[in-house]
Amino acid sequence: MVDDAGQEISLPRPAGRVIALYGAFNEILDGLGRAEAIVARTNADSTPPRIARLPVIGTHMRPNIEAVLAQKPDLVLQMTGRKEASLPVDALKKRGLRVAVFHAASFAELMSVIRRVGVLTGAPAQAEDMVLGMEARLAALDAKVGATAQRPRVFFEVRSPNMLGAGDKGLVAEIIRRAGGVNCVTERAKFARLSEEELLRLAPEAYLIQRGPMNPAPLPLAKRPRLRTLPAAQNGKAWFVDERKYSRPGPQSIDAAEELAGLLHPELAAKTQAKHTAAPKAGARSKDRK
Repeated sequence: MVDDAGQEISLPRPAGRVIALYGAFNEILDGLGRAEAIVARTNADSTPPRIARLPVIGTHMRPNIEAVLAQKPDLVLQMTGRKEASLPVDALKKRGLRVAVFHAASFAELMSVIRRVGVLTGAPAQAEDMVLGMEARLAALDAKVGATAQRPRVFFEVRSPNMLGAGDKGLVAEIIRRAGGVNCVTERAKFARLSEEELLRLAPEAYLIQRGPMNPAPLPLAKRPRLRTLPAAQNGKAWFVDERKYSRPGPQSIDAAEELAGLLHPELAAKTQAKHTAAPKAGARSKDRK
């Protein structure tokens, strides 16, 4: 299997001792029925629940190399990101460990990652089932929001008060689009630095504030003197969202798109509910025919 760093990863047998330096891989392995292969975790990871009792090997960006080696993994998984994340990867490779590095800035790339992790861990059929399920949910979501005339302009806050927003290149941007919104940040990058003046000029109609390690204690817009004048704050469309669900490529990314569609377009849920309510019961139809 070739990873997204262009390396050929060859294993004599399916990996049975895996360490994920990026938490979403643990969720992928759990979805593949391979959670028992996880032998350690970073200090920020606690899902699936069974890994909470496993040894901790440091952080995603700075794992303890000796702690990783002590677990004798036959496969280490990492996601591309900042340059600092590549340093421990290089150190582990020099120690003879097989490290597969992946990139997932879109749903298509995420599904490719899932398939390849399935190959490496001896679960290709389970990976294909997971991907097909995700594709079906995305197709249903596309059909649901495809006819919406109004697509609100959305801002996704990655971090504050030194404002960092989601740019128009990355999975968050696709989540916004799939959910029936338009990312008001058009910069072709994963992240974009913005001043409050620029944010006021963009005037988003919906505002998502992620809460998690990157943005641990964000204030609601109502408590930000300048930003509470934004259209999103005035029309009640500013929400806190889970960083792990929205910003970490993995199985929960589909949940994020579905959740956001419900926030941006509550009328769609209302129409679906009305359709189900209006449909006559089969028993009632049979009675009428009699």
